[in-house]
Amino acid sequence: MNIQGHAALVTGGASGLGEATARELARLGARVAVLDVNLAQAEKVAAEIGGVACACDITNTDSIAAAMAKATAAHGPARILMNIAGIGSAKRVVQKDGTPAPLEDFAKVINVNLVGTYNASRLFAAECARLAPLEDGERGVMMFTASVAAFDGQVGQQAYSASKGGLVGMTLPMARDLAQHGIRVCTIAPGLFSTPLMRQLPEPVQQSLAASIPFPPRLGKPEEFAQLACHIVTNTHLNGEVIRLDGALRMAPR
Repeated sequence: MNIQGHAALVTGGASGLGEATARELARLGARVAVLDVNLAQAEKVAAEIGGVACACDITNTDSIAAAMAKATAAHGPARILMNIAGIGSAKRVVQKDGTPAPLEDFAKVINVNLVGTYNASRLFAAECARLAPLEDGERGVMMFTASVAAFDGQVGQQAYSASKGGLVGMTLPMARDLAQHGIRVCTIAPGLFSTPLMRQLPEPVQQSLAASIPFPPRLGKPEEFAQLACHIVTNTHLNGEVIRLDGALRMAPR
């Protein structure tokens, strides 16, 4: 699909990997809706890229529907969905005081990262399936954001790894399910990237993490994630695939 002129939705588009992807889509000519729980930051990004900002909690169906309606009113029906919103967590199963990890923490991460992504995707797919087909019968494309933690999660990452592993497992069946509607589905599993969250860590910690990456021995750039996300859109034969973007990193247990 040619990105130029098409409407795109980016969840988590107000910062980090989502912001970089929103900016790259806009640079390539897409009409971009920045969906995020942080409306003020979403408005800032949207203003800079000529897009529209939409308050959006992906765990809330009404919130997603309202955001999609606002985006459609501004840009027309979307053919591109970038699922990038997500949260992290690290909890030992048995904590230092001997108590079990709180179930609420596990459930929250699964609900946002996995259920929330499915929620946004199902609503997008239902709308996209109604659109007229483009070349090759394609109607749209969506991307999930997993993580290398889906494959080699570290100590304490049970919730995060399970949520991202769920996205990996959902990729192929979702692609097969939506093939009849001409909607493609792919997933990116990023490694260690220089995001605002990462930059909150002390500089020596960041350097140590970067040194663990075989090549190039540095943190990934959000722009590199965005470039791959946009390539998925433009390469119509990419479907049902999970792509690691990690510089050959394999995470150690700790």
